[in-house]
Amino acid sequence: MRKIVLYSILYGLLPFFGETFLQKSNTLNKGDKRGMSGHSKFANIKHKKEKNDAAKGKMFTIIGKEIAVAVKEGGADPNNNSKLRDVIAKAKANNMPNDTIERGIKKAAGNASAINYETVRYEGYGPNGIAIIVDALTDNRNRTAANVRNCFTKGGGNVGTQGCVAYMFDEKGQIIIDKEECDMDPDELMMTAIDAGAEDFQDEEDSYEVITDPNEFSVVREALEAAGVAMAQAEVTMIPQNYVELTDDEAIKKMNIIIDRLDEDEDVQQVYHNWDE
Repeated sequence: MRKIVLYSILYGLLPFFGETFLQKSNTLNKGDKRGMSGHSKFANIKHKKEKNDAAKGKMFTIIGKEIAVAVKEGGADPNNNSKLRDVIAKAKANNMPNDTIERGIKKAAGNASAINYETVRYEGYGPNGIAIIVDALTDNRNRTAANVRNCFTKGGGNVGTQGCVAYMFDEKGQIIIDKEECDMDPDELMMTAIDAGAEDFQDEEDSYEVITDPNEFSVVREALEAAGVAMAQAEVTMIPQNYVELTDDEAIKKMNIIIDRLDEDEDVQQVYHNWDE
């Protein structure tokens, strides 16, 4: 209903703002193929943040590696390093203390030559052909490849060749905003995002979802940050074009085994899949 109302408003404003404004507004319909991705994504975010200290420690390790790589690639000054700014925003969204962030930056700056992480991606299948993508940062490709393969095998899945499932996903910048933490009027929030270059804005049950082109992600995130918008999560991610539902209890059990084991691996940075949880 909100989208219909907004379209009426936007068409009324057309004489004042021109066709460019209307073209941007048309992105409101682009998110339909993702279904309830914003809602389920936000639920997953809340679930992860409520996990135990071990899980929180793993997240801090992930972000620490990303800080190290960002500093090595672009320097220790966030003002001159957009990638580092994005990682810092991610760290804050995950409640990483400021002093921990600062220590990580200083450590990376003083030891940049010793940082030899490389990004590797694995693609494969879970139960019932669920598509899975695993991104890792590692200093030992052989170790990571063996560990990831073992995670798939334990859950009845298998690692495939490069590109075997990536075509089922779209790489996008994704910003999730908790409605309870956002005082801005939804229409104003939408226009702030779209004016900054966002492709899509979704008003979900308990969150807002902003989608951007990967190259525009930093600009949009910083525009929202400047407007005082608190973000539950902000990152460039892989969004499934379609979701697959699992109804068999054994398949669900196996899929959870794969995800849990991958989440526990220290080299794994991110896991993407098209399972409709």
